[in-house]
Amino acid sequence: MKQILWFRRDLRIIDNEILSSAKGEVLPIFIFDKNILQNLPNNDKRVTFIHKSVYELKENLKKIGLDLALFFDTPTNVFIKLKKQGFDEILTSIDFDSYAKKRDDEIEKIIPLRRFLDSYLINPKDILKSDKTPYKVFTPFYNSLEPLHQSNYIKEFEVSKNINKVDFDYSFFPSLDELGFEKQDLPNFLYKTADELICDFSKKIRNYQENRDFFYLDVGSNLSVHLRFGLISPKMVFNKIKKLQAPKKEIDFFIRELIWREFYNYILYHFPKSEFENLNGINVNWNQNEEDFQKWCEGNTGVPIIDASMRHLNSTGLMHNRLRMIVASYLVKNLLVDWKKGEAYFAQKLLDYEASSNIGSWQWAASTGVDAVPYFRVFNPYLQSKKFDNEALFIKTVLKELKDVEPKKIHNENGVQEDIFLTYPKQIVSINYSRDRAILEFKRANCEKV
Repeated sequence: MKQILWFRRDLRIIDNEILSSAKGEVLPIFIFDKNILQNLPNNDKRVTFIHKSVYELKENLKKIGLDLALFFDTPTNVFIKLKKQGFDEILTSIDFDSYAKKRDDEIEKIIPLRRFLDSYLINPKDILKSDKTPYKVFTPFYNSLEPLHQSNYIKEFEVSKNINKVDFDYSFFPSLDELGFEKQDLPNFLYKTADELICDFSKKIRNYQENRDFFYLDVGSNLSVHLRFGLISPKMVFNKIKKLQAPKKEIDFFIRELIWREFYNYILYHFPKSEFENLNGINVNWNQNEEDFQKWCEGNTGVPIIDASMRHLNSTGLMHNRLRMIVASYLVKNLLVDWKKGEAYFAQKLLDYEASSNIGSWQWAASTGVDAVPYFRVFNPYLQSKKFDNEALFIKTVLKELKDVEPKKIHNENGVQEDIFLTYPKQIVSINYSRDRAILEFKRANCEKV
C-alpha cells in the first residue's frame, strides 16, 4: 500500500485524521496551488503565514520519521505525475466550498481519493432533525449537540504506528519570492503557537461573555487563523478550553461560538447553493452603484466606525466580530449593496477567511440566509460605536485625523463633518433614510416571494 497524505488546511501532526488513518508507505505532500495563488496580490499576508506554517509542519513530520514533499503547481498536474509512481490512494481532509469540491472530484479521476473531516467537530451528514431534514435554525442545532458540547473531552487522533515514508526527493522548498509573493510582517499573535494563545486567553476568559463585543479591547482567543489553517484542530481547541480554570458559563459561551462555526459549515454542506444565491430565495433590487461599494471598501463612507473598521481590515487583515456585523449591516442595508460583493471582498482581505463561516455570516447580516437577522433590524453604526467604544479609542487609533475630536462628535451622525477644521468624507447616505429604504425593499422582496 502506497498512500499520498495531502495536507491542506490541517498543518499539524497532532490530532490529524489522515496521519491516524494512514498505513504502509506514505508520501506527505503540500501543494502551493497555482489556481489559488494566481488570484492573490503579492503582498497577501496569508501566504507568508502559510509558508511559515508549512515549514514548521515539515520539521514536525521529520521528528516522527516522515517528511513533507512540496509542490508549486496545479493539483491536477501534481497528481498526474505522482500517478506514474504507483500510489494506491490519496488521503486528505475536505472542504465543502465549490472550488474544493470541483478540485477533489477532478483529482479523484486520477488517483482514488479518501476524504476525512477533521477540520470540524461533526460530519454534517450525521446530524439531522427527526424528519431526516437538516436544521436551519442554530438553537435547535446546538441543542441537538448537547452530548457533545457538554462533554469534557473529545478523543483525539493518534499518529499511526504502521507507516514509513516513501523514498522521494523532499528537498524542494520554494521561497516566497519563487512563489511570486513578498514576505509580510504579521500581527504579533501569529508568531505565537496555538498553545501560547490559549495560555494568553486563559487570563481573559473570565470576562469573555461580557467583554467580547467591546472591540477596543483585546479579549478574544486570537485562534481563528490557526484554526482556519489547521495548526490546531477544533477538537484540540475544545479540549484545551474545557480544561481552563474559569467559570463554566464562560467556557460554555466560548464553546457555543465554536459550534456556530460548525453550524455554518453544516449549512454550506446541506445547501451548497448558498455560496452563490440568497438562501431564502428572495429577490432584492440591489444598489448597482459601484462608487458606493468602492467607498465602503476603502473606508471612505463618511461614517467613522465603518471607515475605521475597513481601513484597519485593509492594512492588517483583521476585523473584530462585532465590527464585521456592523460593516456588513451598513453595506447590505444602508447602502443596499449585494452581500456577495462584501463576502468576496472579505475573502480577499481576512487573514482568517473561511468560506462557510464568511458566507453564512454575510447571509445572516443580509437577512437572506438561515436563522438570519430579521430584515427590519438594521444596525445604527453611530449607536454601535457609542455602545461598544464610548471613548472612540479604536476609531481614533485608526483614523488619526480624528485623534483630537471629542467622542461625542464621532458618535453623532455628521458630527465630524460639521467640524470646519476637519476634512472628512461626506456621508454617502443618511442613516434614517437608508434604513427606511432597506426595510421597504426587503419587505417588498419577502412579500413577492410569499
